[in-house]
Amino acid sequence: MIPGSAVYHVVEAMVPLYTAAVLGYASVRWLKAFSDEQCAGINHFVALYAVPVLIFHMVSTNDPYHMNERLIAADSLQKAVMLLALAAWAFWAHFRRRRGKASAAAASPIKWVVTNFSVASLPNTIIMGVPLLDGMYGSVSGGLMKQIVVMQFCIWYNVVIFLYEFMAARDSTSKIRPVLPGAVTVAAENSDHILHIDENVGSIHAERGHPAENIEITEVAAASLTATDCASEDSITAVRKELSADRQAINGNNNKATEEGSAAVPPPAPATQQVPSVMRVLWMTGKKALSFPNTYASFLGLLWSLIAFRFGISMPKIVNDSLFSIYTTAVGLSMFSSGTFIARQSRFVPCGYTIASLSMLLRFLIGPVIMLLVSLAIGMHGTLLHIAVVQAALPLAITSFVYAEEYKVHADIMSTGVILGIFISLPVTIVYYMLLGL
Repeated sequence: MIPGSAVYHVVEAMVPLYTAAVLGYASVRWLKAFSDEQCAGINHFVALYAVPVLIFHMVSTNDPYHMNERLIAADSLQKAVMLLALAAWAFWAHFRRRRGKASAAAASPIKWVVTNFSVASLPNTIIMGVPLLDGMYGSVSGGLMKQIVVMQFCIWYNVVIFLYEFMAARDSTSKIRPVLPGAVTVAAENSDHILHIDENVGSIHAERGHPAENIEITEVAAASLTATDCASEDSITAVRKELSADRQAINGNNNKATEEGSAAVPPPAPATQQVPSVMRVLWMTGKKALSFPNTYASFLGLLWSLIAFRFGISMPKIVNDSLFSIYTTAVGLSMFSSGTFIARQSRFVPCGYTIASLSMLLRFLIGPVIMLLVSLAIGMHGTLLHIAVVQAALPLAITSFVYAEEYKVHADIMSTGVILGIFISLPVTIVYYMLLGL
């Protein structure tokens, strides 16, 4: 049975997360302390700076020469099975849409691939997993959890970012362009004149290249009226009458010409979408993904760990402390950003109760069951099998929400998965612990 101290350590890990989320919610909902742009800036800082530094820290402090091959293989196989199954569904949905059997306005299947894969396969292994599994299976589970999160940072989060960038590149290269079969331009004979009256000198100017409707009459009020001014005023009044008659005649001609032109010009064809080539989209995606800080953080962290653990080199204290001041903000600000996101929505569960229930089912049932099956398939048993299954039932990783909000792809589902998942993960993992111990 799980000791009470282990449950208390889990609660110790949960309360700070909810504190940051509640503070973010209150700051936007009630205090009005942050605007939408400022909330987006907070999330942008986490995605570009705090999380990459956290990734570098986690990867660089993990010993790559002493990793559990069976656990890594089971975890990688579970994620690969989920991704391949979702990709097969996406291809099926794509061909079904092309045949006209699905609504053209439906969301892109790639969005659901990324969302479902993140919800089912990316658990919160460090913050929630380490204290919980330490109480269940001892201190050995902490090192195993770190190995899983290192693989997530080095491989699977880069896959997720690549898919996000692929969607962004595809959308940026797709342009809506109307196709017009032809156009007929009809203009009145005198419709390209603009007449100006300068009352100071009593002259009339005509210019070409402007529509006849833009007739401007400049009036200057005189302070005193002399006999000459009265004569000029009479002359201007006569010109105004002539201009008024000319304008009415031109407008009538324009209206008639417009009616004739409208009857002659067929209605424009519906807009067509320019579909970009797949190779161009992949090229743009690869360049953008390689420039993302997460890619460099995981690569440099892995390179440093290979050198440091091979030759026994430690990180200089000044560098380690500088990194510490940044990566410690990642978790708190991620939860704070999640709270601000929920506060800006019209309801507390932004994605709705139906989708929230399905995401919880995907997170706490389908993911662990697939992990159990692939672990048994490669011959895992005993405590290692139990650790693999229980860690698969941990709540959704907070980083998944950060990326979803950054790319504006189903952030409502991710925020709900993080907030509700942390709350219900403790009883769910205890149930799995008891079932596996039978």
